[in-house]
Amino acid sequence: WTSLLEAYVSEGKDGVNRLDYPRLKASGHQTLKGYLAALQAADPGKLDRTEQFAYWANLYNAMTLDIVLEHYPVASIRDVRLADPSGAVQDGPWKAKLVNVSGVALSLDDIANEILRPHFLRKDPRGHYMLNCLSVGCPNLLPEAITGAKLEGQLDRAARAYVNHPRGVSVDGDKMHVSSLYAWYGEDFGGLSGLLEHMRRNANETLRVKLEAVTAISGDSYDWGLNDVSK
Repeated sequence: WTSLLEAYVSEGKDGVNRLDYPRLKASGHQTLKGYLAALQAADPGKLDRTEQFAYWANLYNAMTLDIVLEHYPVASIRDVRLADPSGAVQDGPWKAKLVNVSGVALSLDDIANEILRPHFLRKDPRGHYMLNCLSVGCPNLLPEAITGAKLEGQLDRAARAYVNHPRGVSVDGDKMHVSSLYAWYGEDFGGLSGLLEHMRRNANETLRVKLEAVTAISGDSYDWGLNDVSK
């Protein structure tokens, strides 16, 4: 996984990590499928807590990438329209049962909302920065695998990178415009007061001073465009 990410992920001039999808689809897709097969053959229950988080986050990201590569070229992951278990076609792949772990069929939503959020993300919302939807508005896809040994440093760096980028937050007087990530998962960050504390803790000095005056959120937005290196 690390070798794939190092080979095909690069930082754009705008600070957004982007993927070389055409080259990866041509030269690395089968390697990715082998990695996914190995993950699904493993038993995450035998891992300690940090390695369990790393396992599920890597599985989520690798599966998301595999889905996009299967349908590439697409302008957005939301253009990948897959059916949920009832057969209803959705905008996006998140509800389709696409992986099998320990005999249980799982969707991306299952991994995020039934496994990671209740057991990890509500205790440490920095984990949200580890999950990638391959969109410009999303926190950066790390150029390396998530591991238990590196997790604390990876969480810290990812939180700082996103909070200090305009797609994370921008301040205008006593209000801030935020990524929709914080609107969707606001309770995980502890509501407005918890979110402000989180942002101030991870902000650089210039942004931290601006955040001291903030008392409300003016709105939220999210760029669903694919994080394609050619864009």
